Amino acid sequence: MRKFSDWLIRISNGWVTLAALFVFILFMILVLPAQSKRADIASRGAETPDLSMLYSTNDLYRMAESYGVDGRQEYIRIRFTFDLAWPLVYASFFTTVISWLFARAFQSGSKWRLANLLPILGMLLDFLENISTSIIMFRYPSRTPVVDVLAPLFTFTKWTTLGISCFLLSIGIVVAISKWIKAKK
Repeated sequence: MRKFSDWLIRISNGWVTLAALFVFILFMILVLPAQSKRADIASRGAETPDLSMLYSTNDLYRMAESYGVDGRQEYIRIRFTFDLAWPLVYASFFTTVISWLFARAFQSGSKWRLANLLPILGMLLDFLENISTSIIMFRYPSRTPVVDVLAPLFTFTKWTTLGISCFLLSIGIVVAISKWIKAKK
C-alpha cells in the first residue's frame, strides 16, 4: 500500500494534477448534466440507489419496480457505460490532488500520505455498487439474496469514503497553504 501511495505521489506533479482537475471540471460541465437528465427519464423521476446515502433492500426493489422494464434496462446500460467512466474521473481527480497536496503538507513517511488511496477505495465501492444494483435490476422481479443486502452497504460506504476524501482534500489545502505561508515568512 505504501509503495502504491508513494508512486501516486511521485506521478502527481503539477501538470498531472492540473490535467485531472481539468478533466473533472469538463466532465461535470459537459457530461453530468446530460447524464442526469437521461437517468431521471430512465428512473421516471423515482429515487435511484446511486444518489441515495441510505436505502433498504425493500427500497431497492421498490425502485426497480418503479423504473419499469425499459427503465431497468436503461439503468443497467448507464451503469456499464457512463458509470464506468465517472468513477475513474473523480477518483483520478481526488487521488491526484490529494497526492499533490499531501506531498507538500506532510513529510515523507507520514501516514497521512496514505490518504491518497481513499478515493480509489471509493471508486471500487462505486463499481461494486453498480454491479450489485444492476444484478437486482436485471433479475427483477426475482429476489437476489445477499446481493440485495450488499448493494445498500456498498452505496453507503462509497458515499462515506467520498465524503472523507473531500474532507481530506480540505485538510490538504489548509495544511499546504499554512506551510507555504510559514515558508514565506
